[in-house]
Amino acid sequence: MHENKKRAVVLLSGGMDSCVCAALAARDYAAAALHVSYGQRTERREQQSFLAICDRLNIRDRLVVRNEALRAIGGSALTDENIAVPTAPTAGHEIPATYVPFRNAHFLSVAVSWAEVLGASKIYIGAVEPDSSGYPDCRPAYYEAFNRVIAAGTKEGNIQIVTPLIAMRKAEIIRLGLELNAPFDLTWSCYSHEDQACGLCDSCVLRLRAFAAAGIRDPIPYEKEIVDC
Repeated sequence: MHENKKRAVVLLSGGMDSCVCAALAARDYAAAALHVSYGQRTERREQQSFLAICDRLNIRDRLVVRNEALRAIGGSALTDENIAVPTAPTAGHEIPATYVPFRNAHFLSVAVSWAEVLGASKIYIGAVEPDSSGYPDCRPAYYEAFNRVIAAGTKEGNIQIVTPLIAMRKAEIIRLGLELNAPFDLTWSCYSHEDQACGLCDSCVLRLRAFAAAGIRDPIPYEKEIVDC
């Protein structure tokens, strides 16, 4: 059924934004999904979501890899048990403790290598700048620079990272996902728990706020739901 479609690789963490991005990629391309585990607190739950989303979106080509470097390096609440996960989004311009140093470069490097082998011309990633935690590797300038690296450092130089959600508010992303039938019920965003989402961490609060702003009930279970903090 994908015979006449060009190929694309989509980075799929299992979260809300990457799920919508995967739905876009699967609509427009013969999509191949990449999931990178890196020793994060909820890696088993995220991988479960990845596989379920691929099944729902009928993405057959899948690659799951493990990055050992990011946990060994540490410096993030997601990879170091001695650093507490913040319980609310960081105010102002401070980068939160959940930032994993230069993480997306690791992910994108694997995606570019796989795209070269597959003959894919696009790499989809669900990076978002508004309504986010302010991670520096989610800014448009970062992807513009990375595309220059790809052009200079690949065999054909014709692979492009695309960030279709990067300028969208989270509520807009939810509405787009509903139009695409993105399986939000299969996604996982919590930084702390793997059974019920905590409802208190940076990622949970941003997600709950977004669903509230969109006027939609979030379909995943929470221990607590605080959207006005």
